Amino acid sequence: MKRRLWQIIAGAVLFAAAFIVPEENEGVRLAIFITSFVVTGGDLVLQALKNILKGQVFDENFLMSIASIGAFLIGEHPEGVAVMLFYQTGELFQSYAVDKSRRSITDLMDIRPDYANVRRGEEVLRVDPDEVKVGELIIVKAGERVPLDGKVLEGTSLLDTSALTGESVPREVEAGNDILSGCVNMNGVLVVEVIREFGESTVNRILDLVENASGRKSRSEQFITRFARYYTPIVVGVAAALAVIPPLIAPGATFRDWIYRGLSFLVVSCPCALVISIPLSFFGGIGGASRKGILVKGGNYLEALAQTDIMVFDKTGTLTKGVFNVQEIHPEPGFSEDMLLELAVLAESYSNHPISASLKRAYGKAPDDKRITDMEEISGHGVHATVDGKRVLAGNSKLVSRFSIDIPSGQPAGTVVHVAVENLYAGHIVIADEIKDDSAQAIRELKAAGIRQVVMLTGDNQAAGEKVAAELGFDKVYTGLLPTDKVSKLEELLAQKPSERKLAFVGDGINDAPVLARADIGIAMGGLGSDAAIEASDIVIMNDEPSKIVTAIRISKKTLKTATQNIVFAIGVKGLVLVLSAFRITSMWAAIFADVGVSFLAILNSFRGLNVKNL
Repeated sequence: MKRRLWQIIAGAVLFAAAFIVPEENEGVRLAIFITSFVVTGGDLVLQALKNILKGQVFDENFLMSIASIGAFLIGEHPEGVAVMLFYQTGELFQSYAVDKSRRSITDLMDIRPDYANVRRGEEVLRVDPDEVKVGELIIVKAGERVPLDGKVLEGTSLLDTSALTGESVPREVEAGNDILSGCVNMNGVLVVEVIREFGESTVNRILDLVENASGRKSRSEQFITRFARYYTPIVVGVAAALAVIPPLIAPGATFRDWIYRGLSFLVVSCPCALVISIPLSFFGGIGGASRKGILVKGGNYLEALAQTDIMVFDKTGTLTKGVFNVQEIHPEPGFSEDMLLELAVLAESYSNHPISASLKRAYGKAPDDKRITDMEEISGHGVHATVDGKRVLAGNSKLVSRFSIDIPSGQPAGTVVHVAVENLYAGHIVIADEIKDDSAQAIRELKAAGIRQVVMLTGDNQAAGEKVAAELGFDKVYTGLLPTDKVSKLEELLAQKPSERKLAFVGDGINDAPVLARADIGIAMGGLGSDAAIEASDIVIMNDEPSKIVTAIRISKKTLKTATQNIVFAIGVKGLVLVLSAFRITSMWAAIFADVGVSFLAILNSFRGLNVKNL
């Protein structure tokens, strides 16, 4: 870019100097114009010759070279230099635009860690992250980037996760928490056990997604590529015919006049505005999405997202937090909520089951082991134990039925822990997965964004699945599904949509990978999602917020709108000036504007994809 800028400045100074020279010194003026031409466009002519030797004749280098050299040959020296000068100026703006878009994406490259502090024996060694093995301990100091995915063993700190999630609010971590590579440790010192090698780490997967995103072209980009392949040789042929045929058959027509028209036609026909601005529109959209913590694996997926008709969700870990907590406590007469919870916790105190863990979290303190004797866990049922000398049962309906204890009718949805004391039913505790804060908002906004049908597929039981679906406002819900059942249901939904519309599936678990791969668009909750889900998906939401899907759709629609504007504007202006040039109603200066000016304006329009603040 710097070299091209100095080329343009030097060429412009010489170009202006030529006009200062008196007209009677025509030789000096011509020499300055030629020097300006060589400085400004010499490399472009050289590139055109190299491309011709490789068999790549009809490109923008060839068009600009023929047009400018032709202008010199017919004595229109200022126009010959101006073609190159303004074309190179347009290329400079194009390079700046591409660089700015690329930088917005490759800012993510800053998340690549330079080193890892590994504790080996009594020493802490600074090594390349590639050399660290699973199970080794690394030290992450304040201000350092987390080099590999791991589990915190010692220390507490705040992590800046903005590079991964797009969120500026720091995340607090302590011993037992998982942390992802690419985050920045803000204050404390952390001792972390590595759980993935660098090649499989979050940061490496993200970089791979970004580096390969541009390889998957949207239909709009593919159309423009094919269009330019056929369009360019056609306009060269038309320009040649325009320059040669009229002087041969029309009385009074001169070769000089019609060659000028043909050269103007060549300048305006250059497809730069289309060839550059359309991919740049999608590149800008992908860059804008990355700023929001949304990784799109290619322009084709960004384009497809705007055509989504049906949005299908997994439940656990996608719409819910994937962590079971006590939601309701329903004691029978003679028992209080605190008493019922305490009895359940004491009975479950020696169990490592996730349900026991959720009861203990709700209790908030360590149970008194001295109050418990004779605890026995019955697999698939629950536990029974002696608490304060009384037999206490805590488990599912099978457990209390086994001991011939009646359960009141009308049990709620979710996982229910029934409690009985001395064969007397004491009440039940409802444990359920907690819905994410923005799940309901996401479903509302998806419908407002034009999604015709929002569907949930879950392996959970009917009562729990329907409760969540009703609470969030789903159109349909299918429960009790195994992974193969989910694929079958997805096939049914795919058959229901119009052929030109798309179906997107949102999931996070290993069991979701087949469905993510089968959907038109697979969207993975990437921050906590499984490796398989992320690999099978086309779009990754890094912070696990369902509402980011709505943001992605808005970015997609904005990108398509920008690309369409560029196509209509470029073809419209060029078509008009092509006709005017053929009849010499306009000069080569108008042709230069139609090429460089349209490219410049289309590129500026493409910049809007990077602005995602007010979506």
